[in-house]
Amino acid sequence: MMNDDVKQLGVTLALGLAGAGLATAAGLPAAALIGATVATSVAAAAGMRLRMDPHLRNFGFATIGLSLGSGVGPGILADLGHWGFSLAVLCLSLAVTLWVGALILRRGFGIGRETAVLATSPGAMSYALAIAEEGRGDASAIMVIQSLRLLLLASVLPVLLWALVEAPVLPVHVAMGLLPFALLLAVASVSGWALARLGLPAAWLIAGFAVSGVAHGAELVHGLLPGWALFAGFALTGATIGARFSGLNAALMLRYLGAALVAGGVSALMSLAFAALVAAVTGLPLGQLWVAFAPGGVEAMAAMGLALGYDPAFVAVHHLVRLAVLFVLVPLFLRR
Repeated sequence: MMNDDVKQLGVTLALGLAGAGLATAAGLPAAALIGATVATSVAAAAGMRLRMDPHLRNFGFATIGLSLGSGVGPGILADLGHWGFSLAVLCLSLAVTLWVGALILRRGFGIGRETAVLATSPGAMSYALAIAEEGRGDASAIMVIQSLRLLLLASVLPVLLWALVEAPVLPVHVAMGLLPFALLLAVASVSGWALARLGLPAAWLIAGFAVSGVAHGAELVHGLLPGWALFAGFALTGATIGARFSGLNAALMLRYLGAALVAGGVSALMSLAFAALVAAVTGLPLGQLWVAFAPGGVEAMAAMGLALGYDPAFVAVHHLVRLAVLFVLVPLFLRR
């Protein structure tokens, strides 16, 4: 990296860790994630040049994936059977959210159809931008609206859940040793690299979840990740979200701010409505369902569910299914 790149990375890491530490000390929900996200987003919006190193970003995603996988037990197949209704409603919610969100952007803000579909795609930013780079829609508008919506969800949703929904009672677990963690991280990193080479979004998070899930499900490994590793994963993920605003045109952000807030707010309320339906039918915790249905990025929403103490396997499976369903829905909506 050039000297400027090193300086920007150092500032980004310092801001992210400081924000994560202050939010943790203040006792906020999902503190490290919120603190790092807000600190870096505010600095980037103020004109500071920030950047996140892809290797550190991938370490953060893989770490969160490993922690999500630690919630997998030998009875995971039985659990999947019990989650069938919520997964079916999730698929329905995605179609409705995509249709309503695109309609709002088109009718309310005069945004073109393809741009509206890709900008409102609930939680598939990298996929939407990849399609935009092929000449479908306005890539700048998609980037701004998706980034602002993700910032809104990552910073506000945990506070709403903390204030409105009863927090889960967390069981006490023993952290795994450094050697098992290092081995899992090594396997997840190689697997994540391979999946990324195949073009799979959220490759490192998926790899971490799969590696850890198999290891825990087969009872080869026991315990949660070390606390410092999880803190680092949350802080890096939050800093990655905030750094996306670095270099974005301020006028462009102001232009699409209203569209992002309205579309993001409506999609969050719709996900809450569908989550409430499933909670009423199944008795599953409303907060856990809302995080599982929330229309944000896979990595950020999975990290949020983990930080708030909800069933990590449940949240991870729902967001991975959401990503797979969007691969089908988005092209269908673009053809209309």
